Amino acid sequence: MKVAYVFATTGRNANYKIGQMILPQLEEGRHGAQVLGMFFFDDNNYVLRAGDPLGERLSSFAREHGMLLMMCDRCAVERGLATGDPDTGEVAVSGVVEGVRVGCFPDLYAALAGDPPDQVITL
Repeated sequence: MKVAYVFATTGRNANYKIGQMILPQLEEGRHGAQVLGMFFFDDNNYVLRAGDPLGERLSSFAREHGMLLMMCDRCAVERGLATGDPDTGEVAVSGVVEGVRVGCFPDLYAALAGDPPDQVITL
Protein backbone atom coordinates (compact mmCIF):
# COMPACT_ATOMS: atom_id res chain seq x y z
CA MET A 1 0.00 0.00 0.00
CA LYS A 2 1.18 3.53 -0.81
CA VAL A 3 0.36 6.38 1.57
CA ALA A 4 0.96 10.09 2.01
CA TYR A 5 0.86 11.83 5.36
CA VAL A 6 -0.49 15.31 6.08
CA PHE A 7 0.66 16.71 9.42
CA ALA A 8 -2.06 19.20 10.32
CA THR A 9 -2.50 18.90 14.08
CA THR A 10 -0.49 21.38 16.12
CA GLY A 11 1.56 20.65 19.21
CA ARG A 12 4.17 17.90 19.31
CA ASN A 13 2.51 16.15 16.37
CA ALA A 14 5.36 15.93 13.88
CA ASN A 15 8.13 15.51 16.43
CA TYR A 16 6.38 12.74 18.31
CA LYS A 17 4.56 10.84 15.57
CA ILE A 18 7.40 11.03 13.05
CA GLY A 19 10.27 10.81 15.51
CA GLN A 20 8.92 8.09 17.78
CA MET A 21 6.76 6.06 15.42
CA ILE A 22 6.86 6.60 11.66
CA LEU A 23 10.52 7.36 10.92
CA PRO A 24 11.99 4.58 13.10
CA GLN A 25 9.64 2.11 11.41
CA LEU A 26 10.63 3.40 7.96
CA GLU A 27 14.35 3.23 8.78
CA GLU A 28 13.95 -0.34 10.04
CA GLY A 29 11.86 -1.39 7.03
CA ARG A 30 8.83 -2.34 9.14
CA HIS A 31 6.35 0.50 8.54
CA GLY A 32 4.08 -1.69 6.45
CA ALA A 33 3.34 0.89 3.75
CA GLN A 34 5.37 2.79 1.20
CA VAL A 35 5.32 6.46 2.17
CA LEU A 36 5.27 8.59 -0.97
CA GLY A 37 5.24 11.94 0.75
CA MET A 38 4.69 14.07 3.82
CA PHE A 39 3.01 17.49 3.83
CA PHE A 40 3.52 19.79 6.83
CA PHE A 41 1.26 22.54 8.20
CA ASP A 42 1.63 25.13 10.94
CA ASP A 43 4.34 24.55 13.57
CA ASN A 44 4.95 21.03 12.24
CA ASN A 45 7.15 22.78 9.67
CA TYR A 46 9.77 23.42 12.35
CA VAL A 47 10.86 19.78 12.25
CA LEU A 48 12.26 20.53 8.78
CA ARG A 49 14.66 23.28 9.93
CA ALA A 50 18.27 22.82 8.87
CA GLY A 51 20.23 21.25 11.70
CA ASP A 52 17.20 19.72 13.43
CA PRO A 53 18.27 16.11 14.15
CA LEU A 54 14.88 14.66 13.26
CA GLY A 55 14.59 16.81 10.15
CA GLU A 56 18.06 15.75 8.99
CA ARG A 57 17.18 12.06 9.45
CA LEU A 58 13.90 12.59 7.61
CA SER A 59 15.66 14.42 4.79
CA SER A 60 18.23 11.65 4.43
CA PHE A 61 15.55 8.96 4.30
CA ALA A 62 13.48 10.97 1.82
CA ARG A 63 16.44 11.42 -0.53
CA GLU A 64 17.36 7.74 -0.38
CA HIS A 65 13.79 6.56 -1.01
CA GLY A 66 12.38 9.25 -3.29
CA MET A 67 9.89 10.46 -0.69
CA LEU A 68 8.37 13.94 -1.05
CA LEU A 69 8.76 16.43 1.80
CA MET A 70 6.60 19.51 1.34
CA MET A 71 5.67 22.44 3.58
CA CYS A 72 2.59 24.62 3.28
CA ASP A 73 3.82 27.77 1.58
CA ARG A 74 1.89 30.19 3.79
CA CYS A 75 2.86 28.35 6.98
CA ALA A 76 6.53 28.31 5.95
CA VAL A 77 6.60 32.03 5.12
CA GLU A 78 4.87 32.90 8.42
CA ARG A 79 7.52 30.91 10.32
CA GLY A 80 10.55 32.28 8.48
CA LEU A 81 11.26 28.99 6.70
CA ALA A 82 10.50 30.41 3.25
CA THR A 83 10.40 33.74 1.53
CA GLY A 84 8.13 35.13 -1.15
CA ASP A 85 4.46 35.60 -1.85
CA PRO A 86 2.15 32.56 -1.68
CA ASP A 87 -0.51 34.47 -3.65
CA THR A 88 1.78 34.52 -6.70
CA GLY A 89 3.26 31.07 -6.14
CA GLU A 90 6.71 32.63 -5.90
CA VAL A 91 7.96 31.10 -2.65
CA ALA A 92 11.37 29.63 -1.91
CA VAL A 93 12.45 27.67 1.16
CA SER A 94 15.29 28.93 3.33
CA GLY A 95 17.00 27.41 6.33
CA VAL A 96 15.46 23.97 5.90
CA VAL A 97 16.88 20.48 5.41
CA GLU A 98 17.84 19.34 1.93
CA GLY A 99 15.10 18.33 -0.48
CA VAL A 100 12.15 20.15 1.07
CA ARG A 101 9.64 21.69 -1.31
CA VAL A 102 7.08 24.36 -0.56
CA GLY A 103 3.59 24.74 -1.97
CA CYS A 104 -0.14 24.42 -1.54
CA PHE A 105 -2.56 21.56 -2.20
CA PRO A 106 -2.42 21.89 -6.00
CA ASP A 107 1.38 21.53 -5.77
CA LEU A 108 1.01 18.47 -3.56
CA TYR A 109 -1.45 16.88 -5.97
CA ALA A 110 0.85 17.55 -8.92
CA ALA A 111 3.88 16.17 -7.08
CA LEU A 112 2.07 12.90 -6.27
CA ALA A 113 0.13 12.57 -9.55
CA GLY A 114 2.66 10.35 -11.29
CA ASP A 115 2.49 7.73 -8.53
CA PRO A 116 -0.61 8.49 -6.46
CA PRO A 117 -1.07 7.14 -2.94
CA ASP A 118 -3.76 4.63 -2.11
CA GLN A 119 -4.52 6.59 1.06
CA VAL A 120 -3.84 10.04 2.44
CA ILE A 121 -3.58 10.04 6.22
CA THR A 122 -4.01 13.26 8.18
CA LEU A 123 -2.40 13.38 11.60
